[in-house]
This record gives sequence, C-alpha cells and structure tokens, in this order.
Amino acid sequence: MTNVETFSFWVAMVSIGLSAVLYWWQLVTTGKRETTVEAEKSLAKVRHRKASYLALIIAGIGLVSLTLSIATRAVITGHGPFSNMYEFVVAFSWGIVVMGLFFSWRYRTPLLNAVGLTIGLGMLVYAYTLPSRPIPLVPALQQSLLLSTHVATAVIAYGTFAIGFGAAVLYLVQQRFALSWLPELKVLDDLSYHTVLIGFPFMTLVIVLGAVWADIAWGRPWGWDPKETASLVTWLIYASYLHVRLMRGWRSSKAIVLLIIGFIAVLFTFFGNYIFAGLHSYK
Repeated sequence: MTNVETFSFWVAMVSIGLSAVLYWWQLVTTGKRETTVEAEKSLAKVRHRKASYLALIIAGIGLVSLTLSIATRAVITGHGPFSNMYEFVVAFSWGIVVMGLFFSWRYRTPLLNAVGLTIGLGMLVYAYTLPSRPIPLVPALQQSLLLSTHVATAVIAYGTFAIGFGAAVLYLVQQRFALSWLPELKVLDDLSYHTVLIGFPFMTLVIVLGAVWADIAWGRPWGWDPKETASLVTWLIYASYLHVRLMRGWRSSKAIVLLIIGFIAVLFTFFGNYIFAGLHSYK
C-alpha cells in the first residue's frame, strides 16, 4: 500500500472503532439512567447529546478516510476494488458504515450507527490480515466500468443486509431480555424489514449485472458457478422473507430468523471462493 492509502486505512480503522465505542456507551448508559432529579436528568441528556455529536464527527472522519483509502488505491491501480479479496473486504466495510449512517439518520437512532460501525470495524480488521498488494487483472476482470458497477451494487446490497442482520439479532436479544436501552420489538422489526426493501433490489441488480458481465467475459450469462449459485440462494432467501412478511404478515421471530439465515448466506457468498473452486476463485 502507498503511504496515503496506508495512513487513511489506519485513520479509518481507529476512528470507526472509537466512534463505535462511543455509540455503544451512549446507548447502554442512556438505558441505565433512572434518576428522578430534573437537574441530573438534564445534565445527563447534555452529556449524551455531546457524546452523540462527537461519535458522529469521528464516524465521519472514519468514513472520509476509508473513502480516501479506496479512492487512492483506485487511482494507483486504475480500477475499482475488485482485483483481490482485500479490496472487496474494504469496500464491503465502506458499504456497511455508509448504510449504518443512513439508517441511523432515517430512524433517528444511534443504535444502527453502533451496529454498522462495529461490523464495519470487524471487516477492516479482517482486511488487515489479508495480502494487500495490488495484482494484475485477469482477463475476466478487465470490463472495468461494468464490473465496477457490479461490485458497487454488491457493496450496497451486502452493507444493507449487514445492518438488517444486526437489527434482527438485537430483535432476538430484546425479545429475550427486554433491555431498556434497546428499541421496542416493533421498531427493530420495521428496521429489519426496510433494510431488505432497499437491499433486495440491489441484490437483484447484482445478479443481473453479473450475468451480463459473465456473458461478455466467459461467453455465457449463467453457468452455476459456486458464487453464482450462492448469490441465487441468497436472493431466494430474502425473496422468501419479503413473501412471508408481505403476503402472510409474519412479524415475529420466525421472519427475523430468515434474515439471520439470509445474512449467513451473504457471508457464504462472500467467502465461498475460499471453500469452492470456480471462476470467481481469484477473489
């Protein structure tokens, strides 16, 4: 990695980690505030508001730094983040952080920032363990614009599903323990549902663009390659979730479990090239 890319990566990792800690602290301590003294309540609210602003500013620094790291690498290599696993993991982390910030703003809750930043940090830590040296593109990856669009839609879809997964897990936690600092079950259920409403069309586009790219690169739009098959299975799981949610009115842990299974399928799709051989194995 170049000096600018390396520095930006580390600033992003530290900033995202610190912001996640601040958000979780704010959530947990807000739930434990039980004082009846109005002055103490007001002081506590001011402290948590300041902590929230500070966490948001630090998260913004982390996102800008991560964007700079990705952009710097793209300028140097001349292509998007798709030549190796390191690049796509970093892009995946970027998508998770962005979607966490978006849904947190949309629902006015720091919870989703905490979830998105935590998962995004985990992906960055994993990326650090991977070989980061840029490698020459194989012929199949040289449809740069089309492939960049394919990867961008995957980043948005996977990032959105990651936020939905976090909300789904917290739904089960809230159902079991009824924690005061977590939103109500209905709110968590709605959050999970709306992540799928956004992520599912992008997942559909991932498969369509992938088929177009495969037709150009390999002479066929679909060949039941392990990663193609895993993507289709992931799409079917989320399609099933939308079906039972919309047509059968499932709003319980049964539907939530489908979201968790769906994200496991996302991870299997993402890391499947480590398990199976195939045309996507270069990732």
